[in-house]
Amino acid sequence: QVRLVESGGGSVQAGGSLRLSCAASKLTASMGWFRQAPGKEREGVAAIRTGDSTTAYADSVKGRFPISQDNAKNTLYLQMNSLKPEYTALYYCAARGSSLWVGILEARTYNSWGQGTQVTVSS
Repeated sequence: QVRLVESGGGSVQAGGSLRLSCAASKLTASMGWFRQAPGKEREGVAAIRTGDSTTAYADSVKGRFPISQDNAKNTLYLQMNSLKPEYTALYYCAARGSSLWVGILEARTYNSWGQGTQVTVSS
Protein backbone atom coordinates (compact mmCIF):
# COMPACT_ATOMS: atom_id res chain seq x y z
CA GLN A 1 0.00 0.00 0.00
CA VAL A 2 1.12 3.48 -0.84
CA ARG A 3 0.14 6.47 1.24
CA LEU A 4 -1.38 9.25 -0.86
CA VAL A 5 -2.41 12.71 0.31
CA GLU A 6 -4.16 15.08 -2.08
CA SER A 7 -4.30 18.86 -1.79
CA GLY A 8 -5.10 21.87 -3.91
CA GLY A 9 -8.84 21.57 -4.30
CA GLY A 10 -11.17 24.48 -3.72
CA SER A 11 -13.91 26.64 -5.16
CA VAL A 12 -13.36 28.47 -8.42
CA GLN A 13 -15.42 30.17 -11.09
CA ALA A 14 -15.91 28.66 -14.50
CA GLY A 15 -12.90 29.31 -16.71
CA GLY A 16 -10.52 29.36 -13.77
CA SER A 17 -7.67 27.03 -12.89
CA LEU A 18 -6.54 24.85 -10.02
CA ARG A 19 -3.52 22.63 -9.49
CA LEU A 20 -4.01 19.45 -7.54
CA SER A 21 -1.09 17.79 -5.80
CA CYS A 22 -0.72 14.25 -4.52
CA ALA A 23 2.09 13.62 -2.07
CA ALA A 24 2.96 9.93 -2.19
CA SER A 25 5.07 7.78 0.13
CA LYS A 26 6.55 6.57 -3.16
CA LEU A 27 5.78 6.82 -6.84
CA THR A 28 4.47 3.61 -8.36
CA ALA A 29 4.54 2.30 -11.91
CA SER A 30 1.25 3.98 -12.78
CA MET A 31 -0.56 6.76 -11.01
CA GLY A 32 -3.73 8.58 -11.83
CA TRP A 33 -6.37 11.11 -10.99
CA PHE A 34 -10.00 10.12 -10.71
CA ARG A 35 -13.13 12.03 -9.84
CA GLN A 36 -16.52 11.22 -8.44
CA ALA A 37 -19.52 13.51 -8.51
CA PRO A 38 -22.53 12.86 -6.26
CA GLY A 39 -24.63 10.02 -7.59
CA LYS A 40 -22.10 9.11 -10.27
CA GLU A 41 -19.45 6.46 -10.64
CA ARG A 42 -15.80 7.21 -10.12
CA GLU A 43 -14.19 8.00 -13.46
CA GLY A 44 -10.63 8.25 -14.67
CA VAL A 45 -9.42 11.75 -15.54
CA ALA A 46 -5.72 11.39 -16.26
CA ALA A 47 -2.97 8.87 -15.64
CA ILE A 48 0.77 8.57 -16.09
CA ARG A 49 3.27 5.76 -16.33
CA THR A 50 6.01 7.11 -14.13
CA GLY A 51 8.79 5.13 -15.78
CA ASP A 52 8.52 6.83 -19.16
CA SER A 53 6.05 9.64 -18.33
CA THR A 54 3.56 8.53 -20.94
CA THR A 55 0.12 9.89 -20.21
CA ALA A 56 -3.52 9.06 -20.80
CA TYR A 57 -6.54 11.34 -20.56
CA ALA A 58 -10.28 11.12 -20.56
CA ASP A 59 -11.70 12.65 -23.73
CA SER A 60 -13.49 15.32 -21.70
CA VAL A 61 -10.24 16.78 -20.34
CA LYS A 62 -7.74 16.27 -23.16
CA GLY A 63 -5.78 19.46 -23.67
CA ARG A 64 -7.10 20.97 -20.43
CA PHE A 65 -5.70 18.90 -17.54
CA PRO A 66 -2.03 18.01 -17.98
CA ILE A 67 -0.76 15.42 -15.49
CA SER A 68 2.84 15.47 -14.33
CA GLN A 69 5.17 14.01 -11.74
CA ASP A 70 8.07 15.22 -9.64
CA ASN A 71 10.31 12.28 -8.86
CA ALA A 72 12.40 14.16 -6.32
CA LYS A 73 9.31 15.07 -4.29
CA ASN A 74 7.34 11.86 -4.88
CA THR A 75 4.47 14.06 -5.98
CA LEU A 76 1.86 13.81 -8.70
CA TYR A 77 0.17 16.89 -10.12
CA LEU A 78 -2.95 17.68 -12.10
CA GLN A 79 -3.12 21.14 -13.62
CA MET A 80 -6.77 21.91 -14.23
CA ASN A 81 -7.45 24.68 -16.74
CA SER A 82 -10.61 26.16 -18.25
CA LEU A 83 -12.72 24.61 -15.54
CA LYS A 84 -16.40 23.95 -16.11
CA PRO A 85 -19.23 23.47 -13.57
CA GLU A 86 -19.60 19.85 -14.70
CA TYR A 87 -16.09 19.19 -13.40
CA THR A 88 -17.32 19.65 -9.83
CA ALA A 89 -16.43 16.47 -7.95
CA LEU A 90 -14.25 14.87 -5.33
CA TYR A 91 -10.88 14.26 -6.97
CA TYR A 92 -8.79 11.29 -5.92
CA CYS A 93 -5.20 10.32 -6.47
CA ALA A 94 -4.54 6.61 -7.02
CA ALA A 95 -1.57 4.31 -7.47
CA ARG A 96 -0.95 0.82 -8.78
CA GLY A 97 2.05 -1.40 -9.27
CA SER A 98 1.37 -2.29 -12.90
CA SER A 99 2.69 -0.29 -15.84
CA LEU A 100 0.34 -1.97 -18.29
CA TRP A 101 -1.47 0.46 -20.55
CA VAL A 102 -4.64 -1.62 -20.33
CA GLY A 103 -6.99 -0.23 -17.71
CA ILE A 104 -4.80 2.74 -16.88
CA LEU A 105 -7.89 4.96 -16.57
CA GLU A 106 -10.05 2.35 -14.84
CA ALA A 107 -10.48 2.72 -11.10
CA ARG A 108 -10.80 -1.04 -10.57
CA THR A 109 -7.16 -1.55 -11.57
CA TYR A 110 -5.80 0.70 -8.77
CA ASN A 111 -5.20 -0.51 -5.22
CA SER A 112 -4.08 2.58 -3.31
CA TRP A 113 -6.22 5.68 -2.90
CA GLY A 114 -6.02 9.04 -1.22
CA GLN A 115 -8.84 10.61 0.74
CA GLY A 116 -9.81 13.00 -2.05
CA THR A 117 -9.91 16.76 -2.47
CA GLN A 118 -13.07 18.66 -3.37
CA VAL A 119 -13.23 20.77 -6.49
CA THR A 120 -16.24 23.02 -6.93
CA VAL A 121 -16.71 25.08 -10.08
CA SER A 122 -19.41 27.72 -10.13
CA SER A 123 -20.98 29.25 -13.22
